[in-house]
Amino acid sequence: MLATRDVNGAVDYLKKRTLASLRGDIARLVYVAGTRDYNSGVYYHDGVASCFTQAIANRALAQCHEESFRSIVEAPIETLVDKLEEYIRANCSESLLSTWLDIEPYRVLAPLACDPLSTKLFCSNFKIALSILASRAKNRRRD
Repeated sequence: MLATRDVNGAVDYLKKRTLASLRGDIARLVYVAGTRDYNSGVYYHDGVASCFTQAIANRALAQCHEESFRSIVEAPIETLVDKLEEYIRANCSESLLSTWLDIEPYRVLAPLACDPLSTKLFCSNFKIALSILASRAKNRRRD
């Protein structure tokens, strides 16, 4: 069994060394979700694993993933729109909005341990937020 203090230490390590440098909740969610192997569901982070163990790194990343996800799924739509706009601006990608609307990569951002209702709420709210931003962008182009 993994010691809680070791997992908490790894979570602190992640938050201070890696996640603190990422701009915004969505960037942190995308990063942490990206450390998960989509075939096995196991999270990998060489830096954390080298300081702790792979098992502790996996648990710490899963915990950070769940925390990041909760901060977004519990946010009102207006807040989600703001967070998403910040993420798009930080990535300086004009195509990000249309790509995310078309292929919906946000669907893989939910943690495996998440309940199905929260995942559905997250995806629905994300699609609404993207649609709001697309509508705003379309209106700006008309002006």
